[in-house]
Amino acid sequence: MAVDGTWNISMNTPMGTREAKLNLVAAGGDLSGEFSGAQGTAPVAGTIDGNNVAWKATVNGPMGQMELAFSGALDGDKVAGNVAFGSFGSGTFTGAKE
Repeated sequence: MAVDGTWNISMNTPMGTREAKLNLVAAGGDLSGEFSGAQGTAPVAGTIDGNNVAWKATVNGPMGQMELAFSGALDGDKVAGNVAFGSFGSGTFTGAKE
């Protein structure tokens, strides 16, 4: 499946641009994997439906745990959409497969 693999993700956050890596594996309509960024590494759980993807990862930050909730659309080896940063607002993200 096109979503399987390692992705370089760029998030536009209320605190500026943040980079991360995302490893995804699809099994039917379910996504699993690992999110790695400045705050460490966290497991990922999500869904895929056609080109639409959504996943969540809970990371540890300076103010405690924060759930990152992504929703977007695949376009070949690219992905883009929105990301919610728990109670810290939301932003957009883009990604490209390695």
